[in-house]
Amino acid sequence: MEMNRPAPPNALDENRHGQIGRALDRVDGPQKVAGAAPYAYEVRHGEPPAYGWIVEATIARGRVRSVDATAAERAPGVLLVMTHRNVPKQAPWGPLEMDDRFARAKPCLADDRIAHYGEPVAFVVAQTLEQARSAAQLVRVEYDPEDGAFQLQHNLAAADKPGDDEEPDSANGDFAQSFTAAAVRVDLQYTTPVHIHAQMEPHAALAWWEGERVTVHCSSQLLESAQKCVANTLQIPQEKVRVVSRFIGGGFGGKLPIHAEVILSVLASRQLQRPVKTALTRQQMFHLTSHRTDTVQQLRLGAAADGTLQAISHESWSHCARFDNYLEPVVAATRSLYAGAHRFTRQRHVKLDLPVADSCRSPGEAVGMLTLECAMDELAEALGMDPLVLRLKNEPQQDPEKHVPFSSRQLAQCLHEGARRFGWDSRNARPAQVREGRWLVGMGMASASRGNKLQPSKCKVCLGADGVLVARMSMTDIGTGSYTVFTQVAAEMLGLPVEQVRMELGDSDFPPTAGSGGSFGAASAGSALYDACEKLRTKFAQSAGIDPAHADFGDGHVRGGGKSASLAKLAGPEGMEADGEIRPGAMAKAYSQQSYGAFFAEVAVDSDSGEVRLRRMLGVFAAGRILNEKTARSQLLGGMIWGVGAALHEAAAIDPRHGFFANHDIAEYHVPVHADIPALEVVLLPEVDDKANPLKIKGLGELGISGAAGALANAVYNACGVRVRDFPITLDKLLPGLP
Repeated sequence: MEMNRPAPPNALDENRHGQIGRALDRVDGPQKVAGAAPYAYEVRHGEPPAYGWIVEATIARGRVRSVDATAAERAPGVLLVMTHRNVPKQAPWGPLEMDDRFARAKPCLADDRIAHYGEPVAFVVAQTLEQARSAAQLVRVEYDPEDGAFQLQHNLAAADKPGDDEEPDSANGDFAQSFTAAAVRVDLQYTTPVHIHAQMEPHAALAWWEGERVTVHCSSQLLESAQKCVANTLQIPQEKVRVVSRFIGGGFGGKLPIHAEVILSVLASRQLQRPVKTALTRQQMFHLTSHRTDTVQQLRLGAAADGTLQAISHESWSHCARFDNYLEPVVAATRSLYAGAHRFTRQRHVKLDLPVADSCRSPGEAVGMLTLECAMDELAEALGMDPLVLRLKNEPQQDPEKHVPFSSRQLAQCLHEGARRFGWDSRNARPAQVREGRWLVGMGMASASRGNKLQPSKCKVCLGADGVLVARMSMTDIGTGSYTVFTQVAAEMLGLPVEQVRMELGDSDFPPTAGSGGSFGAASAGSALYDACEKLRTKFAQSAGIDPAHADFGDGHVRGGGKSASLAKLAGPEGMEADGEIRPGAMAKAYSQQSYGAFFAEVAVDSDSGEVRLRRMLGVFAAGRILNEKTARSQLLGGMIWGVGAALHEAAAIDPRHGFFANHDIAEYHVPVHADIPALEVVLLPEVDDKANPLKIKGLGELGISGAAGALANAVYNACGVRVRDFPITLDKLLPGLP
């Protein structure tokens, strides 16, 4: 199936069995709470595994002068110490021009070069974890350090233009002339820091070989990419690699790439001919995995006196590793969110001697919309206009840069509904006017927008003689509820109770899918599942002598034209199978596809200490058909909480002397905790989008982050009158300006 035309009415529209939209508890929940859901590090296979421990470089750039592993090799239980001197041959890193950057070869210990702090310089494998960790302390490494560049703001002059395929620039009309002529202008610079994914489950891998084929259980969001990465690195055929990831304890983009624990476990397992298991410590995750780049952003907005936007410019600088080419898509939302004839966006990256920067919790929009929504607030103040009214006034009739219609757009409805529910009309527009004792109280709001994507995916379904439908896909569940919503789709399509549907996910031996990432997982894999179920319905109807167009499925039967047949009996001992597939098509270019929402927040600022407390927060969203109200709400709540973190807490501090993240643990890298978050409210507006995919859904996993921090920042300004443009908003930045 290819999305070349709007999806026609289907069984999910009818929803005769009430499975779609139902707040079904997670079908994998009982396994998880009982400890029966094995995560990567908990998987067991055959003989007891050996345990790996990575030794990290203690310089940020230079060469390894010498490695003395003698003491480590003689330590109790040690089976192998791998360094650049004895590591098996691997492919060179890259190539950069590969379409799937997560499939690139990623060799470890390949030479004596050190590209960033924490890069592996040795890998110790022992009989027990404790023995490997202890022996790793005995490896002695001497370096020839070199000077490096570690700070984005100090190296902007070295900014590069990314490749043309990354669309770094866009221009419509004459921005410069329009901005100069505008009645009201704002010209603002904002900065955002490095963010760390901070997943609950550390990165881990268990690898073993059976002949010439390796199986890797790891925590990976994209199994096809992971499979290709391992194969490309080892220079073996892709079919000789099997990657399994049944359960993932949080991904947030940090488990899109394959990291050193996988490659090193695979190499050591082949050499030792036994399973090897490796997990990163929390501290190692800061330098051995990816992170969100910091940014410098310049926003220039020009408007007529009535608030009509005439000129919009958004420029961004972000960093990437010196050997990489990743570009944070900071300006993505700015290109389509508000009307304005004269527009200009530009993105540049600066190559630094830091670990790889990559996708993290709504890449682009999370930091780009934070600044855009703050700039809109500042423009509204300059105009003397309500920030809500300014946004509504600049609603575009079509995508302002692509010049195509929106597939669906309920941003205005989200803004109106949110304002009504939150009591926005009670807001005092003058900052620092509402006081409760020593607390200054204020309100802020922001729009939410996140691009919607459909990616190629496949699925196989089989209904057996026991009446149970089994669906197989390589799709992963990173804690978002994939197992559950797919179960609901299949149950509704075949008219089965959810107890008679079994999802088998997370294995590269299963039909390939796009995986979990970019908020495209449910739409892509779910559409392949839908297609497979639709074809299975046709097979059953035809087997029963019923016109498929008028077949009714329910209670494990197919009925129509006065006939009725049991699905289990029609399936027979061999079962009945069908394959499904989805591919993006003309709809992706013919329509601009986004999910939308609106955030409203109330905060209190301590006038003595500068402490900021979130009091209440509301998010109203329109994201196509909602498959499960409970899992959707959970994802959006999580996104809003990350927005609180981006506004008030999160920042990885780079040591400018040595190029490492100084606060490399959760004690010092601050994320929101229960005491920071009051009861949040999520409202989902009814919507279906037949241009998006057969399910008529839109991605919402990252929508709850996109713009959320801006609402908090705007509320802080309204509360105390201090505008912070260098995030996060911490006490030291507020105190000098408090009334």
